[in-house]
Amino acid sequence: MATSGKRKRSCSSGILNLCQREVGFLSPRTFAHRAGASEDLVLRLGLDRKLNKHEGCVNTVSLNADGNILVSGSDDRTVILWDWAVGTVRISFNSGHKNNVFQARFMPSSSDRTIVTSAADGEVRLAQLREGGQVAVKLLAEHDGAVHKVAIEPGSPHVFFSCGEDGLVRHFDLRSKSSTKLFICRSFTSSIAYMSLVNLNAIAIDPRNPNFFAVAGADDYARVYDIRKYKWDGSTNYGYPYDCFCPPHLIDHTEGITGLAFSDTSELLASYINEFIYLFPKDQGLGSNPVAAFLELDSDSDDKSDVDATSLSPIDTNVRPGIRVYKGHRNRNTVKGVSFFGPNCEYVVSGSDCGRIFIWRKKDGELLRAMEGDKYVVNCIESHPYTTMIASSGMENDIKIWVPNTKEPAQTINLDEFMMTNRLDCDFDYEDEYDCDDDDDDDDNGDDHDNVDDDDASCGDGDDDVDIDDNDMDYYTHFNNWP
Repeated sequence: MATSGKRKRSCSSGILNLCQREVGFLSPRTFAHRAGASEDLVLRLGLDRKLNKHEGCVNTVSLNADGNILVSGSDDRTVILWDWAVGTVRISFNSGHKNNVFQARFMPSSSDRTIVTSAADGEVRLAQLREGGQVAVKLLAEHDGAVHKVAIEPGSPHVFFSCGEDGLVRHFDLRSKSSTKLFICRSFTSSIAYMSLVNLNAIAIDPRNPNFFAVAGADDYARVYDIRKYKWDGSTNYGYPYDCFCPPHLIDHTEGITGLAFSDTSELLASYINEFIYLFPKDQGLGSNPVAAFLELDSDSDDKSDVDATSLSPIDTNVRPGIRVYKGHRNRNTVKGVSFFGPNCEYVVSGSDCGRIFIWRKKDGELLRAMEGDKYVVNCIESHPYTTMIASSGMENDIKIWVPNTKEPAQTINLDEFMMTNRLDCDFDYEDEYDCDDDDDDDDNGDDHDNVDDDDASCGDGDDDVDIDDNDMDYYTHFNNWP
């Protein structure tokens, strides 16, 4: 367990890289790439600026390939392109969606002129930027339920996927007239067809091998599929995954997954509801039939059947060696993403219900930063492709830009003490504080989050008494018993 105090500065390699750049041995891009992995810079991250233009919660932030343009989408249904370094708006347009925009992403190799969006209305749309600031928006497909995420095939200006709360996964090729319905994700355990549908929250493509993509939602498993096994004439049942991932102690004991991300070495990161974040090496899957695999594992490991997350160390889960766990954030109320940070995925980052941005060292799970990023909840974090910068957004109407700008590195975090304070400071019920109805009854924008009383929902001073019910106390005890 880390102890309080200041970290030792680890800047010797940074000084060497700086010297090499000054004498011409390193190009500016290579220098920035190497510096992006510096833990000293991560420990010096501070708020650089706020981007203010949206009139509702900002649900998505994403950068183009060069990292100089940021695209955002909001409950106000607008999409904005930003020059984030100076804080100016390049263009703002109506997305065409009828409800909150959940995702907006640039298509690669499109000169930053092609953007795909998805929303709470179930629609997937295409926006094409024309000369003179004109934007052409068209509907590509519809899901029967909200579409939280799309996944862009790396390097492709044409191909992407979507997943929705209807359990459907769609494949898009912008050269084709229509999208392809790949499959509906169904439970491994339910024998009743109408109950077996799995609402999907997340989808991600393996950057090392784009033939593989993962989906996850309202059950225990992150499922990985191989697009090469799909028969485009519809002659095969493609609903069976290539592999599945879940910590064995969470099988049948979780409310689902909100976020997925692949590392550059095909590791799969999954953020569980009311639980932790887990990193799965690609050889730690349960196979295409995880229920059978778990029963076999359980029969061979009866002495481990009572293992739960309170006994897990960051590196060794005591169940399947190699699975890593990242602790400290709270993922209870909203669909939060999770991602890697650093040029070689050296760090794991996530938002939290407590309004903080969490950064862990990937290799050992140590919590490095817990920065206050929103008054209520941080949902989205996007990292720069080659330098030390992150953008965050949440329940507030702005986007925050974070760069290394503090004179001194942040202090170490005592996880036990931090979680005790964090749990008490941020104990409020999301649905009580916000009108979560997606209908537009209350206002024209469908944005009901502004109805929050700032004093009632304040997170962070810890001065007020907090009422904790039995369920909350169980949750607090769960976190407070970490090793």
